[in-house]
Parts: sequence; C-alpha cells; structure tokens
Amino acid sequence: MKYQNPVIPGYNPDPSICRVGEDYYLATSSFEYFPGVPIYHSRDLVNWEQIGYALSRKSQLPLDNCKPSGGIYAPTLRYHDGRFYMVTTNVSNMGNFYVWTEDPAGEWSEPIPVAQGGIDPSLFFDDDGKVYFTSNQSIDNQFCITTSQIDIKTGRLLTKPRKVWGGTGGRNPEAPHLYKIGGKYYLMIAEGGTELGHMETIARSDSPYGPFESCPHNPILSQRDHPLNILQATGHGDLVQAHDGSWWIVFLGYRLSRNAFHHLGRETFLAPVAWDEDGWPHVYGDGQIHTTMEAELLPQKPFAPDPVRDDFDGERLALPWNYLRNPNLADYDLNTGRKSAIGLRCGEKNLYDWASPSFIGRRQQHWDCEAYTLLDFEPLAEGEEAGFTTFYQPRYHYEIAVVRRDGVRKLIVRRTSTDMSYIAFETEIEKGPIVLGVKADKLNYTFMYGRPGGEMQTACMASTQPISTEATTMSFTGTFFGLYATANGATSCNKAYFEWFDYKPL
Repeated sequence: MKYQNPVIPGYNPDPSICRVGEDYYLATSSFEYFPGVPIYHSRDLVNWEQIGYALSRKSQLPLDNCKPSGGIYAPTLRYHDGRFYMVTTNVSNMGNFYVWTEDPAGEWSEPIPVAQGGIDPSLFFDDDGKVYFTSNQSIDNQFCITTSQIDIKTGRLLTKPRKVWGGTGGRNPEAPHLYKIGGKYYLMIAEGGTELGHMETIARSDSPYGPFESCPHNPILSQRDHPLNILQATGHGDLVQAHDGSWWIVFLGYRLSRNAFHHLGRETFLAPVAWDEDGWPHVYGDGQIHTTMEAELLPQKPFAPDPVRDDFDGERLALPWNYLRNPNLADYDLNTGRKSAIGLRCGEKNLYDWASPSFIGRRQQHWDCEAYTLLDFEPLAEGEEAGFTTFYQPRYHYEIAVVRRDGVRKLIVRRTSTDMSYIAFETEIEKGPIVLGVKADKLNYTFMYGRPGGEMQTACMASTQPISTEATTMSFTGTFFGLYATANGATSCNKAYFEWFDYKPL
C-alpha cells in the first residue's frame, strides 16, 4: 500500500514518538514559537491530528530575549506507568527539563529541571525501574553522547553523566534515543549536522553505559548520496514498534523547492524498519526515502480534514496558531463584540524585533496552496499598519498590508531579505474591509487583494528563495503564514480586526 511523505508536512522537526495500546503520540520542536512542542495523535502512523501542546504557559516556556531559532530544541516523548513524559531543552533560558501529564491533550506539569548539560535529551525507563537520561554534550572539545541515572520524581542526578558513544565519525553526534530490544540496549543517534550530510546511526550494548558496538551497515538512514532526490537531510529519528508487531521510524527531512533551497522547514517523515537475523535494523531497504512510499500499513484510520476557514469564533485560538515568543495577551482580543473576528492591537513591536509583536501565525504546510484573510482596519497615524505576512525570521519576510503613508490609506507589498527592505507594490485604497492573501507554489508567492465578494487582483509576485532556510544562514524553523498589526515603535490603542482566515492546499 502506498502512502505520502511527509506524514506531518510543514515545519515539524525532530519528531519523537511513543505508543499507548493502539494509539500513537508524537512531539516536535518549536524553537521561538509559543505555545511550545506541538503534540500529535495517530491511530495508523500515517494520518495525524494535532491535539495540543506540552508547553502552554510562560512558567513552562519563558522565551524572553529568545533569538531566532533559539528556545525549544528537540523533545523526546515517552510513556511509562500511566504518565506521558516530554523532555527537552530551552537553550535560551532553562536548559534541560521535563514535564509530565496523564492526558497528552490537556495541561502538562511545571518543568522539572535536570542538571545534565547538552541538548536533545531523552528518557529511557528500564525493566528494573531505573530511569536513564541521555543527551549530547561537548567533552574535551568533542561532542559525544552522555548518560546518567536520574530520580524521575525530582529530576535529581543519581549518577554522574558518563560518555557512552561518540558515533561513527560524523560531526555533531546528537539526538540520542536509548531502547531495549531483544535483551540488548540500542543507542540510535543523528550525525552529520541537520543539513545535506545528515544521517541516522545505531549501536548496541549489554549495558546502558556501553561499550557500544556500531551497526556494520551504518548509517541506517541518509539521503547524502542521493543528490537528485528532492527529499534531503533525513535523520534525527525515533523508533516505535506498532501494535501489530511491525517496526517504524519517524524522522526529519526537508523537500527541496528550488535547487538546494527549501522554505517549508524540516518536516516529519515515516519509514518501515526490518530487523535482520543479526539483530540490526534496516530502514526501507537501503535507507533512501521518497515522497511516495510503499509498505504494509496498519489499517488506515484517517481523521476529518482540517477546515479551510477559521472564523475566530472560539474562546481561544485554534491549535494551528502560534505566537512569536511569549505574547502580551492584552494585545489580542477574541471577544470583539463581533460575530467572529480577532482584534490585534498596533503594538510598538514589529516583525523585525526579537520580541513578541502583535502576531499570530500558522505553518505553511504545502508548496501549492492559497491563504486569505478579511481585514477591517483604518490606520489612524503614520506608522500604523496591519496585514498578512509570509514570515520566516525577523530579517526574512514578505507582507501585504494596509498602511497610512503621507496621510493616505494605502495597500503595500513589502519585501525584506537580510538587511534590505523595500516596497514592491503600492496603491491607494478606499476605506472599508479588504481581503488580503497569497497564492503560493514551489517557487513563488503571488500576493492578492480585493473587496469582500469581489474579484481578487494581483499585487505582485515574490520568489520563495530569499526566505528559504539556506538564505537565512541555516535557521531551524520554516515559513509561517501570519496576521499582524504594529505601530512601528509608537504607542497606539488602534486595533486591526481579522474576521476570518482561509488556508487551502491546491
């Protein structure tokens, strides 16, 4: 049976998975976005729906002064004795910590810190009740994998961290996951950096502390020798045994949109795993992954498709929406007195700041898609603006927006890349609501505008390449479609009202 990769498209890197009965749960990295660590649920490993976030409060996720691609790095999700545990690193504030819950769709505990350094932490619950904490660290100026035993109730180290494996020679050995399979301890890690040389390797031992024997056919997963494949940089994986006994791996990768460029971010992929007679895993035969895969799947149990339109008529934002860093909730109004709308105050911060502007965004998940919003906004002073943005980082974004320039209400398209920002389109517009948005394909964004119920007009086109990962010096996130309002440094009480938002794959 065929299935399509990625199974969770758009910026969803560093996936970690666990199984509870016939249900599967998965967590991914979130970096500077809030809430943090989205949690997904599946019943067949191919179809996934988001059910919540592990970090939904500022006390769990302080992001003050968080730089782009800072914040939350790779999580690990595990289930043990009725509880889910999510362990991760806040590289901007807290270091390594974990939270727990009995309901992955609900609220999670306050953070429990662990005094072991490094990033990409993982938990392993052994049969004898011992709990091991594994991370990557630099020892004697070399990165390696270290393991310690901890008290799972308090996070206290019970043993000193010990170096257990340095990998196979690839740079940046990281993303360790420890398993016990067939009486052996398997340590699977990523090497090569999360770029074109990325790969997944594995070793085994009779002890969680090693010594570890490297798999003779490492790497078990990599696209590094297949430059013509649009899917690249596979690695940072996590193994799971399905309820039918089959084995699978989830892992990150990205799809090239133009030559060596990609802009959707690193996504979550799936592949079957077979074990040979010597007890070593093989990923999809030769370890090369494709966007169309063929495997013996679990019975398919798809979820209802996501609605195209969000009317902003709930008491809180729908799960796909994120803020940049910790939001000032006073800048957002879901109880506007209108039938449906969200109000965003024109705050002092804007999209260029390492702060939390009045902004909500959702991941762009498809190359070919369109997204539109209905904006009701009257800028009252020079510098006030509101609109729709394709946002990657503070120095890399495009927006179509309503502004006041020289006392006149205008519609603009602005392009920002590195230190250059310029107006690519400008026209005067009359008062009243306006539909703004974008029609996207692999190579370009076409910015559109029109009156409600009227014909959409093209403002201008912009290439996806200047806001790709490679253009932004290898950042870790992906493109968001966002709504924003700002007074660009001034103090204002004026609000922009977004009455609905549509996202539609094409």
